Amino acid sequence: MAYRRPTTRGFKRTGSLLNDQIRKAGESRGFAVSRLLTHWEEIVGPELAAMARPVKVGYGRGGIGATLTVLTTGPMAPMLEMQKGALRDKVNAVYGYNAISKLHITQTAPIGFSEGQVDFRYAPKTQKPVEPAPEDVAAAREQATGVENTELRDALERLGRNVLTRQKSMRKGYK
Repeated sequence: MAYRRPTTRGFKRTGSLLNDQIRKAGESRGFAVSRLLTHWEEIVGPELAAMARPVKVGYGRGGIGATLTVLTTGPMAPMLEMQKGALRDKVNAVYGYNAISKLHITQTAPIGFSEGQVDFRYAPKTQKPVEPAPEDVAAAREQATGVENTELRDALERLGRNVLTRQKSMRKGYK
């Protein structure tokens, strides 16, 4: 086999040089797939959430930005196709930059496939929130006393209350 000389003469494509930096920037700026999954209805609105579900976010080899794949039923696909730009804009508005550059729509049957039986409606939230005990509130406040930034201190107090309340509810058998 003959040795093939490289035709790039030591140069690389700009896109290949920036892929790692773009991915790291996206991760450092808070781009997380779980946020799309957990807050989908709040991000895109109830009308679009009733038509589609996010499936995955993938990074292409040569492209800048990510590709969001959404799942929809056959009859809703043309309607969703017309609203692709609005859907992408709503998702990118949450992150504050163009995290999603492409949108891919995948169709499925509303019934008939074992894994394709997707209900596009969100289940109503039936559980009322558990009120934290006064000792949990005091313990959370005490743990966050050394923090000077008020917003950060308040967030840490809320986190502490939620963790302590969640631990007690798990011990009691609640979910």
